Amino acid sequence: MSSRIEGLMFDVDGTLLLSDRTLGGYELLPGAIEVLTTLRDRAFPFVLLTNGSKYPPAEQAAKLRKAGLPVEDWQMITPSSVAAEHMSRRGMRRVLVLGGRGVGHALAEAGIETVYTEEPRAAEVEAVYVGWHPDCGMRDIETAAQAIWAGASLFSASNVPFFATRHGRTIGYSFAIVAAIRRLTRAPVTVMGKPSLHALRSVARRLRTPMCHLGVVGDDPLVEIIMARRAGATALAVTTGMTTGEEWLRQPERRRPHRVLAELREVLDCLPGGT
Repeated sequence: MSSRIEGLMFDVDGTLLLSDRTLGGYELLPGAIEVLTTLRDRAFPFVLLTNGSKYPPAEQAAKLRKAGLPVEDWQMITPSSVAAEHMSRRGMRRVLVLGGRGVGHALAEAGIETVYTEEPRAAEVEAVYVGWHPDCGMRDIETAAQAIWAGASLFSASNVPFFATRHGRTIGYSFAIVAAIRRLTRAPVTVMGKPSLHALRSVARRLRTPMCHLGVVGDDPLVEIIMARRAGATALAVTTGMTTGEEWLRQPERRRPHRVLAELREVLDCLPGGT
């Protein structure tokens, strides 16, 4: 391990559960309830960080509780909640959201005016934020481009092309939408979700723990593991999502976890005092 773990961050899809392609139904993975319940009973700090932006954090937490996971609202972090913190600190007041109302909910709660493509003056914004948007069309792309050409900054919930579901790999909508916008505008993009350090800093603030004392549990070498490595955190890998045990062994050092967990319950062995 890289250092003593004082707080845990769990990925959701592929680590704790497998969702369907619509993100409406969940299949919990072995050990998920047991591990989170044990952490709760020990009062050991943990949060869940998803790259999904379809639901506001509190709504996502409620869905996971209904599925059986002991997760409080404050323990659920999404790219939109990271974006709300980031944009608020930079004084951004008006943002074009490419996504459903759930994508912009955290921004609106933070006092940021959120506008959508169909609204008047939609391109007159300080930033464009792209999230879960399966119905994205050319009008959305054009409005975002017009905003960027007028000086708006581009932000994305995720830059991950695929994530694990119970039906196999599913494409990340924000990845594809941002690719189209950038092809038009050549604008740089700031990613709010994993593997961005903006996301892990948000976790560290939430848990009041330095990033180097976080344990990051995930299934993707290009997402959770590379993020943990960049921050000096402890990278713990599962084999229930995007990556098999053999594939973990073939990873280069910067994407190699400190430990591959044969089962999720082994995360408890990595904590002070063990199981």
